[in-house]
Amino acid sequence: MKITRFNDNRIAVVVDDEHLVDITELLGVDTAEWPPVAPTRLVADFDAWRPRIEAALPGLPRIPVRDVTLRTPIPWPNKVIAYPVNYHDHGREMQAGYRADHQGFFLKPNSSLSGAGEPVVLPNVPQREVHHEAELGIVIGKGGRGIRREDWREHVFGYACLMDMVVRGREERVFRKAYDTFCPVGPWIVTADEVADPTQLEMKLWVNGELRQHANTRDLVLDIPGMVEMASAVMTLYPGDIIATGTPAGVGQIRAGDQVRITIDGLGEMNVKVVQGTEGATPVFDKPYTPDIIKQK
Repeated sequence: MKITRFNDNRIAVVVDDEHLVDITELLGVDTAEWPPVAPTRLVADFDAWRPRIEAALPGLPRIPVRDVTLRTPIPWPNKVIAYPVNYHDHGREMQAGYRADHQGFFLKPNSSLSGAGEPVVLPNVPQREVHHEAELGIVIGKGGRGIRREDWREHVFGYACLMDMVVRGREERVFRKAYDTFCPVGPWIVTADEVADPTQLEMKLWVNGELRQHANTRDLVLDIPGMVEMASAVMTLYPGDIIATGTPAGVGQIRAGDQVRITIDGLGEMNVKVVQGTEGATPVFDKPYTPDIIKQK
């Protein structure tokens, strides 16, 4: 099943990649609730809701996807967990001496999440470049602490395309990755039962039609079971938590007016516009970033 969120906090099932069915009323969701935790509750209670949703779908009207604005599927997870330098080619590209399997993870704020129908808004930091990073998003379904790697499948709800945007520099990583819209996720979550082998997914990212990134999840340094195990060794995972797997080589600058497209096998694609914002200026980024490395091919 493909679960998405659209317009003003409405929840839907995508039935054929071109149409969705609104299940907001079926779920009894108050679209004005704050915080917007209805999608998180749906993930937590999905086993109970699934047969009711499937029974109701044939009788509910179909809405063209092109007529709605797709939002990030889970706007209020407990946490977004991200693994840096988790492909060897990206490590070589950036001349990084560490990898995710020995470095650990960092957290991104919920407020950085955005959806397939929303633009990436560049902050007002003219001295710096903003770069794209293509990643697989893993959504936790069953929470837990101390999850063994052999049990990881029991805890994954589904998968989505994810982009991790970053202001390039040497300052604190979370600071550079925390801007609003710096974590597009979507266009929907594909439940785990519809993804035959998440360890063999092809992923590509284009900017204005130019292929920038191309990788397969089999090339991850720390694999999906390892990411679930490592994160849960440190903290309790909760339904709706999102794990970002890290980016392969090919990261590069995005500019206002660009169109960024990401596809992952079986998960769909996002086409995200890049626009220039007026907010986000900070003295931290006043000094130009002059890399002390040269990107390697």
